[in-house]
Amino acid sequence: MMRGRNIVVVGTQWGDEGKGKIVDLLTGNVAAVVRFQGGHNAGHTLVINGERTVLHLIPSGILHDNVECLIGNGVVVSPSAVLDEIAQLEARGVKVRERMTLSPACQLVLPYHIATDVAREKARGSGEIGTTRRGIGPAYEDKVARRGVRLGDLYHGHNFANKLAEVMNYHNFILEKYYNANTVDFQKTLDDTSRLAEEIEPMIGDIAPILHDLNVRGENILFEGAQGAMLDVDLGTYPFVTSSHTVAGATSVGSGFDPRRLDYVLGITKAYSTRVGSGPFPTELFDGVGKHLADKGHEFGSTTGRPRRCGWFDAAAVKRVVRTTGISGLCMTKLDVLDGLETVRVCTEYEGSNGKIAPARFDSEYYSELSPVYEDLPGWQESTAGAHDFADLPENAQSYIRRIEDSVDAPVAMISTGPDRHDTIVLKEIL
Repeated sequence: MMRGRNIVVVGTQWGDEGKGKIVDLLTGNVAAVVRFQGGHNAGHTLVINGERTVLHLIPSGILHDNVECLIGNGVVVSPSAVLDEIAQLEARGVKVRERMTLSPACQLVLPYHIATDVAREKARGSGEIGTTRRGIGPAYEDKVARRGVRLGDLYHGHNFANKLAEVMNYHNFILEKYYNANTVDFQKTLDDTSRLAEEIEPMIGDIAPILHDLNVRGENILFEGAQGAMLDVDLGTYPFVTSSHTVAGATSVGSGFDPRRLDYVLGITKAYSTRVGSGPFPTELFDGVGKHLADKGHEFGSTTGRPRRCGWFDAAAVKRVVRTTGISGLCMTKLDVLDGLETVRVCTEYEGSNGKIAPARFDSEYYSELSPVYEDLPGWQESTAGAHDFADLPENAQSYIRRIEDSVDAPVAMISTGPDRHDTIVLKEIL
């Protein structure tokens, strides 16, 4: 029996690395694309033949015909958000409903989660986490507290209403008594959600056996992560993290797929570093170079529009991610943003407050006290945009990539040289 290849695509930094384009590129060789964590706080931007598409919940393989798009149990789903996204795609002629399946075990994101998220961030003031204020964190909290409402609950009328009433009593109490904020109307939430449920019902299916059958048939499967490994709720820069597990180890938990069948973990990494929201960022730049990276890289969040903080490539951080999330190879994106700089810098290690070399560790109190130790490399004046062969890159750009490979202990398998699907150098065939 021929066995398919099962590939996991994850971010190696703080998200926004360009995973969507790479998932879309690889989808041409797979039967299914699976989201396994996160919610509509993710933003995956695709550019095909100059046309830009931003996806939030729907897997990035949706623009390919005959590819199944699956949303696993590890994803939290806003019924209104997923239907809005479907409507936008269908308005462009993309057939979504017959190719998409959502797990009934997905936790729901509902209006009271958003109200709680907004009230909490407001109450934190200058100490805010920097969430997208879309209710993702509170939805995951309900899941762990075992009071959450799941997608499958929508189709058990009276039981759904009872569950919803119980969890809304809790959230409304907190909103009113603790945050002094407006409460959320129960009947409106029940009616609106029940109405949306009718549209979603035909797309619900058990994801685990679907994946098992695909694997048995020898089909290739691509698993798509959201955000980045440094935002993992346990392994990232806690508490300035997302509310789910963003590392490759979450693939099986968030989809029900056999972890023994995962073949390759592709880590997407920018040629520099960016971060949206609050939290420590040792290589952050506040000078003209930082502005250059932000302007040339169009560094604004695809979900929120917030400006991204920019800095030099942090090899010390990515090296830790390579180890903790099992990266097989890297795809480097946005190399062209560094074009024209006289010098490019790579953080190869950290120095602690005592002046000694310190190990990489991401808990925020410790991480915020580290200072980057840089290695300066010569830049290049030639353009790398649109290159399709490694030999076409300037010598100094090639040296920069090779130095990063050495620094992070992982090979670069692909290089993205522009936003379009075809602006890619493939050094290793993954599928």
